[in-house]
Amino acid sequence: MEAFITEINSIAWGPGMLVLLLGTGVFLTLGLGFMTWRRIPTAFALLFRGTSGQGGGDIPPFRALMTSLSATIGTGNIAGVATAIALGGPGALFWMWITALFGLATKYAEGVLAVQYRERDDRGGYSGGPMYYIRNGLGKRYGILATAFALFGAMAGFGLANTVQSNSVAQVLGDNLGVPWQATGLVLMLVVGSVILGGIQRIALIAGAVVPVMAVAYMLMSVIVIAMHLDEVPGAFQTIVSSAFNGASAAGGFAGATVWAAIRFGVARGVFSNEAGLGSAPIAHAAAQTNEPVEQGMIAMLGTFIDTLIVCTMTGLVIVLTGVFETGESGASLTAMAFAQSFPGGEWVVTVGVILFATTTMIGWSFYGERCVVYLFGTSGILPFRILWVLAIPVGAGLNLGIVWLIADTLNAFMAIPNLVALLLLSPVVFRLSRAYFSGERRSLSQDVGG
Repeated sequence: MEAFITEINSIAWGPGMLVLLLGTGVFLTLGLGFMTWRRIPTAFALLFRGTSGQGGGDIPPFRALMTSLSATIGTGNIAGVATAIALGGPGALFWMWITALFGLATKYAEGVLAVQYRERDDRGGYSGGPMYYIRNGLGKRYGILATAFALFGAMAGFGLANTVQSNSVAQVLGDNLGVPWQATGLVLMLVVGSVILGGIQRIALIAGAVVPVMAVAYMLMSVIVIAMHLDEVPGAFQTIVSSAFNGASAAGGFAGATVWAAIRFGVARGVFSNEAGLGSAPIAHAAAQTNEPVEQGMIAMLGTFIDTLIVCTMTGLVIVLTGVFETGESGASLTAMAFAQSFPGGEWVVTVGVILFATTTMIGWSFYGERCVVYLFGTSGILPFRILWVLAIPVGAGLNLGIVWLIADTLNAFMAIPNLVALLLLSPVVFRLSRAYFSGERRSLSQDVGG
């Protein structure tokens, strides 16, 4: 069974999927006239001024972004980057940047469509995301795609965003402090349960408080390491860029990497990290208090910018500057080695980071799965889903989750396919709304914001 699922997974995340993901981003970027690159300052102005937080919705736009980031800033920023560099060489980081630059447009389009086609459920809450913009934007004949996304989304979360995350925390605490997995599972169950049982309001409140502090603290520790090797930074960037096109030569325990390996692992891990194209983030952005899809789309694209172009870059630079990528280590252990080599106790940066990042991922993704369940079964499925989500946490903490990871990883790919098809088919709507907004027809933001 594991061999069969591994084969399916290799097809699902093969070259075809990577081309579809990156190609969609390139197409949308060109169609938008590189607006997503030019409007990054405008997007930050919107985020901090809060001018778009007026209108329908459950939570302020800032908290919608933090809820999205709580799910995307996770172990992928620590372990995912390290794995990409270990398998693809330093050049993998360059291809992560390329993926993110074009992923800005993908995430922007997701945010625009999420607000444009969202609905209110029978309890008054806002539901949106790929299943809604497929059904409401493309019509009933595409209903099978919407149902498929919701089904895969509801199931995938129990793997990648629940049991695998609790297992990562249990392993870290068990290895470093000898904490029994049962205790870790129980505490995580209580912490996550106390948040998600309060619904999107409480999830967004916690995310808005924890995510900025968590991300900034990790970046500050990374900056310290980078500052210690400041004179080597230009050389590190040169290594990253040259390796992206020439491959990495073998040295020490490092087996060497081809250009294709750099591209493959850079694109794949970049997508895993920022989730641009997977269709998860627009579920959170659909709950934003705004009536302007374009403004929320700009805020949504900041998730990719912050996650990959800032946080992942920090991790990648720490690994390259310290030279530990040549040791043969991989994953979180490689990142921990880089920090430990830089200052005493540096490995605790990774330990604490994994705990916080994994916990917020469990919280953020619970909302994604919940909205998928609401689409499939209505609001009557909310409480049963929340209970199952909480109960799965201690189970994951103590299991060998190799096959669970494979299944969930494959389901994640199956989520992306209907979402990417919808983004391409609905791209004229995204282009039209964007032109109307920036030409002044629907613009509600004052001129001094930078547009």
